[in-house]
Amino acid sequence: MSPMARTAPVPAATDPAIIRNFCIIAHIDHGKSTLADRMLQSTGVVQARDMKAQYLDRMDIERERGITIKSQAVRMPWEVEGVSYALNMIDTPGHVDFTYEVSRSLAACEGAILLVDAAQGIEAQTLANLYLAMENNLAIIPVLNKIDLPAAQPEKYAAELASLIGGDPEDVLRVSGKTGVGVEALLDKIVRDLPAPEGNPDAPARAMIFDSVYDTYRGVVTYVRVVDGMLHPRERIQMMSTRASHELLEIGVSSPEPTPSKGLGVGEVGYLITGVKDVRQSKVGDTVTNLAKPAAQSLPGYADAKPMVFSGLYPLDGADYPVLRDALEKLMLNDAALVYEPETSAALGFGFRVGFLGLLHLEITRERLEREYNLDLISTAPNVEYEVTLEDKKVVRVTNPSEYPTGKIAEVREPMVSATILAPNEFVGAIMELCQSRRGVMGGMDYLSEDRVEIRYRLPLAEIVFDFFDILKSKTRGYGSLDWKADGEQVADLVKVDIMLQGEQVDAFSAITHREKAYAYGVMMTGKLRELIPRQQFEVPIQAAIGSRIIARESIRAIRKDVLAKCYGGDISRKRKLLEKQKEGKKRMKMVGTVEVPQEAFIAALTTDESKDKAKKK
Repeated sequence: MSPMARTAPVPAATDPAIIRNFCIIAHIDHGKSTLADRMLQSTGVVQARDMKAQYLDRMDIERERGITIKSQAVRMPWEVEGVSYALNMIDTPGHVDFTYEVSRSLAACEGAILLVDAAQGIEAQTLANLYLAMENNLAIIPVLNKIDLPAAQPEKYAAELASLIGGDPEDVLRVSGKTGVGVEALLDKIVRDLPAPEGNPDAPARAMIFDSVYDTYRGVVTYVRVVDGMLHPRERIQMMSTRASHELLEIGVSSPEPTPSKGLGVGEVGYLITGVKDVRQSKVGDTVTNLAKPAAQSLPGYADAKPMVFSGLYPLDGADYPVLRDALEKLMLNDAALVYEPETSAALGFGFRVGFLGLLHLEITRERLEREYNLDLISTAPNVEYEVTLEDKKVVRVTNPSEYPTGKIAEVREPMVSATILAPNEFVGAIMELCQSRRGVMGGMDYLSEDRVEIRYRLPLAEIVFDFFDILKSKTRGYGSLDWKADGEQVADLVKVDIMLQGEQVDAFSAITHREKAYAYGVMMTGKLRELIPRQQFEVPIQAAIGSRIIARESIRAIRKDVLAKCYGGDISRKRKLLEKQKEGKKRMKMVGTVEVPQEAFIAALTTDESKDKAKKK
């Protein structure tokens, strides 16, 4: 049957029995967005002439990198046995840094499609997303994608999937998001196997905000899932946590473009526009209710996202500070996991200390700020949050090396993560060697099949935020995959390494590191700065120190004027007199001179070698 024969228009306010809410969860690059594209085509929501790859990925960065950053909700009609159903699909990100987006999407659904690449099999993020779906008691449909690839092994991976979630390998659907094979069978299975949403249509309205975006022209656009009651346009609504009330200017569904409707009923997923420009009034996880007939109890919200990596963001031009503040405020609405607070640095001026869920999150956020708000930014070296206990039992939380206390320290606790690594069994030795070099403690090892192994390690977060994943990929020839989650704190032997220029401490270059790695950091940073800082009229010592103990030193040689140029022969004492005079002048200059560090040196010293290589390639 052709797609057009199976599709039908969906009524504006529908009976919950014909609604199916589901999301697609998978590891990065397993084909979620491509499968979503084929579903949009099969259901006739997007015409062939309007179709483009990654249709739901609206941001330029998503298209360039081929990754999904923001979850996108879309409503599709599908007809089974003469009944027209409304399918609400949410396409989710696959990277570990955007797990918070996935967890919010799961809370708005009754079912999930667990997608696995038929050429690569189950990977770390597949397992993590599966456990998230199970915690939310979602019905799970296992699907193998990319069966059209020459390297696909559907029988092998279907057995792996079936043993993981319990079931028969024959029950695992085989589809191809690229060619569209099996997509119609999958849509039928969604209608048959996923439960319809439950809720009380006569109770006061309650809708959960699972996402919001800022639109320059229309203000805050809020995405909701209605649990009880009904919401109508032009009625007054109230946010239950902030008690702010607004008039509903427009209510509708994304299909996939915003389509106004006459209201949203139980189980429906849609958007609300109130014309509000204040981004703080539409909080993700809040409950929307009717102002005239409010609900007594709000819906359980989401656990707040806990930032794992902290970095300072500073505008290159100090005048851009207010622009950066407004940009972060608007971006925080689009990205509920972002946390920031103002901070100042003696070297870099005014900026913000921003909390991220990981390095990719940091990179994407910085790129979005630079592109969408036309800013030039410096980001300081990423670091994690430490808990420092002083001898007088006072506890200090440190997110920036400059906050590290100077008094006597009883102990320092650092955040730990439990990491799951999946890889072919031939790389077990290389993975164990890497994890042990990063102070990891092995938690266990399981074979998922004859040649695929799952290794669990407990590692300090500070050891994996920089280049751990890149090294893992190179050691496993690209086959290794990593997933991690926070796992408490642990006492560690950590020290603060200060970098001093001519005895003056430069806060931007300081770092908190393990005592064993402090010397290596000091040597690396002093060597880097010696190349980057231009020579002065006097010699400049660059020192790395732990407290008052110097652990590394480099010197920038002075620029010397050739004072002997005018001496043609003659007595040596005349030359010596000129050199002594120059030496005295240099000594005086060194006492009063200050070292100006150019902005380029800060940027070069604070960016990793990897990002510098990228800049060179461009």
